[in-house]
Amino acid sequence: MNGSSIISRDSGGSLVEQIVRNIATRIDDKLLRNGARMPSIRQFADEQGVSRFTVVEAYDRLVAKGYLESRRGSGFFVRERVSMMTQHDHAPQTIAGSQQLDVVWLVRNMFRQLPPQKMPGSGVLPHDWLDGELVANGLRSISRLNQNLLLHYGTPQGFLPLRQQLQLKLAELEIAAAPEQIVMTTGVTQALDLVAREFTRPGDTIFVDDPAWFLMFASFAILGAKVIGIPRLHDGPDVVKLAELAALHKPKLYIINSVMHNPTSTSLSAAKAFQVLKTAEEHNFMVVEDDIYCDMHPGTAVQPATRIAALDQLNRVIYLGGFSKTLAANLRVGFIATSHELAVRLSDRKMLSTLTTTEIGERVVYKILSEGHYRKHVDRIRVKLDSVRDDVTKRIEHLGMKVDYRTPAGMFLWTDTGCDTNALTEKAMEQGFLLAPGSLFSPNQLPSTRMRINIAAMSDPGVWEFLQKEVS
Repeated sequence: MNGSSIISRDSGGSLVEQIVRNIATRIDDKLLRNGARMPSIRQFADEQGVSRFTVVEAYDRLVAKGYLESRRGSGFFVRERVSMMTQHDHAPQTIAGSQQLDVVWLVRNMFRQLPPQKMPGSGVLPHDWLDGELVANGLRSISRLNQNLLLHYGTPQGFLPLRQQLQLKLAELEIAAAPEQIVMTTGVTQALDLVAREFTRPGDTIFVDDPAWFLMFASFAILGAKVIGIPRLHDGPDVVKLAELAALHKPKLYIINSVMHNPTSTSLSAAKAFQVLKTAEEHNFMVVEDDIYCDMHPGTAVQPATRIAALDQLNRVIYLGGFSKTLAANLRVGFIATSHELAVRLSDRKMLSTLTTTEIGERVVYKILSEGHYRKHVDRIRVKLDSVRDDVTKRIEHLGMKVDYRTPAGMFLWTDTGCDTNALTEKAMEQGFLLAPGSLFSPNQLPSTRMRINIAAMSDPGVWEFLQKEVS
């Protein structure tokens, strides 16, 4: 187990359950090989700071689940896993010697119950940076409503009072959108899927930033679309390259983070925003502006930023937003703002695929927004990010890593480690840490020396010790 802690006193589940879950996961991922000897009960208890009785119970459960075997007088060993096959499954199964580092690998590992401070590659804030009580109060308020209101489907376009509240929020960003132009979604992930299905067919081209949020690459590929990256610079995309590739490939969509770009935390300049819109009009493609990090932006006085939707007013631009990064990922409340005609089409498409989104979550978000709590909450998040950004940046650079863009806002640093970050990520996972290698942020998925770092998840000394050993 390399002496690394696999237990968090703050995470859900008993100590026994955490030990069982983490060891089982490592065995499933081949990080603990068949036949490997486990630490003795005394050694494991001392390393993890738990009682020997806790370790005995955890080991016994792992034996019962078929992960370990007990050899009298020798200890516990990783047991060879037997495939669970039915009598109809006669085809031989091959188990790969190592896990392939791809988008699915990273997303799967992000959903593990690792302590947040051991996941500097994650894309969300640690739990203690958010306000669970704010969400809980919203849920309690909803529970006191007439129960019949919580039993129906809701409406395909989403909870009307929340859409009216979002109209006010967008107006502050100088984007005019009536409630009828807003469609609620299950996060920005569903919003992107709905838009892509509306505008593309197999063989069509979708432009994305390079680097960019990795999950959409695989999602678009499943639809049969060709995904092409546009190089991202400090103030937005390389507009010369954008025009060249648009003329060549005739894209249907261009997905872009204008503000707080993931993974660089850069924002779009006014000149670049105008040029992107001009190119879209010239080559007849739609711009999809993913503004999920909107509320982490401190304002143009601190970091200049221009939203393309504010220039275009939702004619050629489809604007996406949500609250998973600032309130709770588990609420899964996002939205699309677009023209009235397209909003109707997207609402119908959503209805035919998932009927409606969950109105309970939408009511919780409405309560938080409408009572004025949200603004103070995101102010606190920005202050906390500001309090750690410079220190994390300096420590990263002290290790010999380079930060591509030193931005005054955002939760990510896009760093150059000087080594293959795929190999670095594999080593980190063996130590119980999740990193985000640069290869996953480019549609070509080629090996990269770059890596995304979540500055809010860099409090564990073990992360710094690992980087000191492997990168310096």
